[in-house]
Amino acid sequence: MLRHPAQVVVAGFAGAVLVGTLLLMLPVARTGTDWTDPLTALFTATSAVCVTGLVVVDTESYFSTFGEVTILALIQVGGLGTMTLASLLGLAISRRLGLRARMTAAAETKAVGLGDVRSVVVGVARTSLVVEAVVALALGLRFWLAYDYSPGRAAYLGVFHSVSAFNNAGFALWSDSLIGFVTDPWICLPIAFSVILGGIGFPVILEVRRHLRTPRRWSMHTKMTLWATAVLLVLGTVVVTANEWRNPATLGQLDTPGRVLAGFFQAVMPRTAGFNSIDYGAVNEGTLLVTVVLMFIGGGSAGTAGGIKVTTFVLLFFVIWAEVRGERDVQAFERRIGDRVVRQALTVALLSVGLVVTATVVMVELTGLRTAVVLFEVVSAFATVGLSTGITADVGTPAQLMLVALMFVGRLGPITLVSALALRERQRLYHHPEGRPLIG
Repeated sequence: MLRHPAQVVVAGFAGAVLVGTLLLMLPVARTGTDWTDPLTALFTATSAVCVTGLVVVDTESYFSTFGEVTILALIQVGGLGTMTLASLLGLAISRRLGLRARMTAAAETKAVGLGDVRSVVVGVARTSLVVEAVVALALGLRFWLAYDYSPGRAAYLGVFHSVSAFNNAGFALWSDSLIGFVTDPWICLPIAFSVILGGIGFPVILEVRRHLRTPRRWSMHTKMTLWATAVLLVLGTVVVTANEWRNPATLGQLDTPGRVLAGFFQAVMPRTAGFNSIDYGAVNEGTLLVTVVLMFIGGGSAGTAGGIKVTTFVLLFFVIWAEVRGERDVQAFERRIGDRVVRQALTVALLSVGLVVTATVVMVELTGLRTAVVLFEVVSAFATVGLSTGITADVGTPAQLMLVALMFVGRLGPITLVSALALRERQRLYHHPEGRPLIG
């Protein structure tokens, strides 16, 4: 009997992965007449439902049209499910709070009506479909008019990559992802725009749409998400572009506008989409490290992005800032942050670090590969990004199963963990004497 909302979320996603695995194993899902082996089907289905984008086979050449459509449907289910369930869990948490806390939550989450579940579901679906349709039209016209695809094929490519982009999945129908379009702004910018929009989360999208001309009415969550997103995009673009500017294997052979576009695109994708327009197997170590950090942070809450979320990262920054200044309370955007929220952020961040470090150590032992590329792959799976240096198909069965587990835990872990912590609040009837261990 599933009583806790988090259990329902996990069971639902596990069921979707199981159905997707069975469908992708069918001979009709693969080019030719052979069955897809169970590990390949499981890996691909998990990557699609968890909107990651890591692959062990070339999607376009390995799977038939039926297989590609199945993957697309799993991406849509995973993306819509994540946004909807995360928003609904927020409602469930708010309803379990006391009266004063509920009033505060209502003021801070007015983008999502606390009493109207139907509006959340309809809003998420409508937002997703509208954005996907607009981006699909832009991409389809570009594929048709500039790359000589037939109208039908161009429309199919537009829809596939639009859905994959908005849901931050990163699946592409070219073996080199989007490297062939590295200097084409009419392909890269619509995809980047869709990734950013899907990654900031439904509550932020809805609130900005309602109060576009009155930013002062935005909640702390919206302000925190948008400011952090803008800062990370700018810093990511500058660092990646600077690191790769003279690298002949990545940006070095492009003209200046092409280098800037490619640098911006690579700064957006760790938010967590998984498309790439340069070869990550040829980037500098500094770029790998910066990308790992961006992937680990991820995007906004209640969106299709993974990672520990920008709100968690920014909140921890304000915790450090308050401690450095000697302030008793943690404050951000003219609001005081409650101790319980701070503890939740610390729990999510430290458990995520522990999981990533443990998985990296184990995978290095299993594969014998360099720590840098293994760490990149592990964080990409855990943060549901899908970027890779090209080792996914060659790491072996045990390591691939570990990546499957990381994708599943990374997709659902932060959501279910925070909801479980918030819904499990209890009062202790006594307090022990205060202790002060030495720190540092």
